[in-house]
Amino acid sequence: MKLAIAADHNGYELKKYIVKHMKDIEFIDFSSKELIPTDDHPDYAFKLGEYCVKNNVRGILICGSGIGMSIACNKVKGVRCGRVTSMKDVIATRNDNDANVISFAGYLKPERAIRIIETFIETPFSTDERYIRRVNKVSKYENNVK
Repeated sequence: MKLAIAADHNGYELKKYIVKHMKDIEFIDFSSKELIPTDDHPDYAFKLGEYCVKNNVRGILICGSGIGMSIACNKVKGVRCGRVTSMKDVIATRNDNDANVISFAGYLKPERAIRIIETFIETPFSTDERYIRRVNKVSKYENNVK
């Protein structure tokens, strides 16, 4: 399995932990190679989002709260990024919304972050017509915005 991952300074240490401990995942890392306390999360979110859409892979974003990364990444056409704080969130963002990227806070406990990522990987998009219809409406709108 291949995943894109990126973190700003607030998620840098958690990202390093995840990459080190999830050995069965090939991570494409869009983060800085060193901790930069003055970096800007949109730079990482845009690069990761573009890569995920172009290469049809899922992505993980980590920043102070997960909110900024999510907002920025959702500006990339074709991205459906959900900020998740619980297992219920990550299941809903995949099952109901076919999210291709998730974001979360850098302060999460490492074991919890790994469980969230595993759930993100394992949860398929629903075949329920209502979820398909809703995702298609979002895509149609996105493609018609000028």
